[in-house]
Amino acid sequence: MGRGPGLRKSLAEKFDDELKFFKGWIDKPKAVGSIVPTSSVTARKMASVIDTASGLPVLEVGPGTGVITRAILEHGVKPENLYAVEYSHDFVEHLRRLYPGVNIIEGDAFNLNEALGEHSGLTFDSVITGVPLLNFPVPQRISYLESLLDRIPAGRPVVQLTYGPMSPIPPGRGNYTVEHFHFVLRNIPPTRLWIYRRPAN
Repeated sequence: MGRGPGLRKSLAEKFDDELKFFKGWIDKPKAVGSIVPTSSVTARKMASVIDTASGLPVLEVGPGTGVITRAILEHGVKPENLYAVEYSHDFVEHLRRLYPGVNIIEGDAFNLNEALGEHSGLTFDSVITGVPLLNFPVPQRISYLESLLDRIPAGRPVVQLTYGPMSPIPPGRGNYTVEHFHFVLRNIPPTRLWIYRRPAN
């Protein structure tokens, strides 16, 4: 009986997130990849690649309503060591209320130098990205990945989710490797996770 209020609050927050995500999808369908947020199962799997012992900050791109952001923090990343770049102004305001200690940045994922501004020279441990790449042409996807890999040490991962069966960034088109990481059936729609790395010398 004691769990009732807590469960109701959790369900209400989840429903609120889904409403925000759906509104974002209606307003900017190209910038939002799905009509519902990423599942917590997917989020935890993505966050699992982060090396919290590296001492480096983490970059999240396209956090949406913050489901993956929450998983990153629960994985052990300190709020001040997380930089999250989000395109939607509505999502940015929501994220700043939800995670006041996180560096929430309103900006364009495809122009990270400008978005990160004074932080553009930072080296990150890894990158977690939920940007809906299938909505963009392949050359733009490749350029996006290369810009992310430039910000992390060689061998460290960029983790990308997608709702398609294939990697959204084709192999053999740049200085990176492509690895299928996980298939999450418990996501709507089912999600594939891909890892990209710059080969270590």
